[in-house]
Amino acid sequence: MFRRFKALGAMLSLAIASTMATAAPPHYPSKPIRLVVPFSAGSATDILARIISTKMGEGGTYQIVVDNRPGAGGTLGATTVARSAPDGYTLILVSVGHAINATLYPKLGYDTVKDFAPVSLVASVPNVLVVNAASPYKSVRDLVTAAKARPGAMNFDSAGSGSSTHLSGELFKMQAGIDIVHIPYKGTGEALTDVMAGRGDMMFAPTLSAMPFVKQGKLRALAVTTPARTSVLPDIPTVAEAGLPGYAFDSWFGVLAPAGTPKEIVDALNAEIGKVLASPDVRERMAAQGAEPRRSTPQAFASYIQVEIGKLAPVVRQSGVTAGQ
Repeated sequence: MFRRFKALGAMLSLAIASTMATAAPPHYPSKPIRLVVPFSAGSATDILARIISTKMGEGGTYQIVVDNRPGAGGTLGATTVARSAPDGYTLILVSVGHAINATLYPKLGYDTVKDFAPVSLVASVPNVLVVNAASPYKSVRDLVTAAKARPGAMNFDSAGSGSSTHLSGELFKMQAGIDIVHIPYKGTGEALTDVMAGRGDMMFAPTLSAMPFVKQGKLRALAVTTPARTSVLPDIPTVAEAGLPGYAFDSWFGVLAPAGTPKEIVDALNAEIGKVLASPDVRERMAAQGAEPRRSTPQAFASYIQVEIGKLAPVVRQSGVTAGQ
């Protein structure tokens, strides 16, 4: 009997030790949390990250430091986070490009699914097709007509290969049956700057990034990529309404941690993000930019990513585009 109790005690001690090893630290967070943004300042990802990090910091418990790590369609920042300690102090705000990159890049420095612990979806943001305010193109039909008349002569800018701004354009090319050249940049801001300067013919830019310039009269909005119109641009038709029936591309954003991050920490972050997204001022700021808050459970976000990888893979393959183009 004594041996049985002794063995049971040993097993209980191991179980307690295991639980303590994976439990959240009692005073988490005890230092600033780094939120990696895999795109440049001014991008939709960056804007959302700063809205969220600022609000999280108001309570005094969380201090979030935004760390822009642009390059290679978001894969440089993702690689950094995948290799970081799973202690809850390094996170990343990814876009739909995270799912696209699983097919677009033949060799990644990480596994898109296995190397990350999903925390929560954050938002859905339409892309808007924009041209220079002085451009002769005033509609989607104008662009398509011009592109068909001059195959390969026109271009579209993007925030980088694998970004939602890239795949929106690739889907547009395929459905419109036109030949336009993809010009990848290191971020949304640089790409939009060249469109405003007349060096780029068009761009499918996130409303978060494009709206200020549309309001200032520097860009002309022609259509939005989502199935329905957005409240911030109610008079702008969808691409489907403007001449490409069936066209739809919806961008999403979400927070990931490195794989192995304790469940207690992931759940704590999920709860905090939920509070942020439920606050009226954050919802108002997002809505003003055309973004819709989209909180989810960690488990639902994990499933969603896998579904998106499967859904977008055929689009990437059909386009014939590979990393670096």
